[in-house]
Amino acid sequence: MHPGKTEGHTPECFRHGTTSLFAALDVKTGKVLGKCCPRHRAKEFLAFLKNIQSHVAEDVACGKDVHLILDNDVTHKSATVMKWLTKRPHWHLHFPPTHASWLNQAERFFALITNEAIRRGNFVSVGGLVTAIRDYLNAHNLEPKPFVWSASADRIPDKTANFCP
Repeated sequence: MHPGKTEGHTPECFRHGTTSLFAALDVKTGKVLGKCCPRHRAKEFLAFLKNIQSHVAEDVACGKDVHLILDNDVTHKSATVMKWLTKRPHWHLHFPPTHASWLNQAERFFALITNEAIRRGNFVSVGGLVTAIRDYLNAHNLEPKPFVWSASADRIPDKTANFCP
């Protein structure tokens, strides 16, 4: 590569498969709970919600609510997931408007992991990719830091006005 030339791949470049990363970011501490799954269905998402539940059980028992900010993926709104959530009144789902992923700080974490651990990686198997993701999560969680908004709260409604007429 050199300035002015876009990145390319050799003809030998081969994709060995994919994984789906479910991640929950604790906005207060910056810690991330993550799980890689071979598929991205409601079944896997529900298993991930149960994993989150085990981590927040003490807080919920003390009367605290759990707020999940999710993208508009269909797996997050499936009948199975909604049925599970109706039995948990302390759990609340929030869906930012389409094309406003910047409102979800977990999306910022996905950008970090992509730029720092996955992009330009040479993974000869899905297992290697999953290992790289787990290693990044473990390293991140050793010294987690919460994201700090660079925009004031007053600017956010103006930015979302286009998406929510």
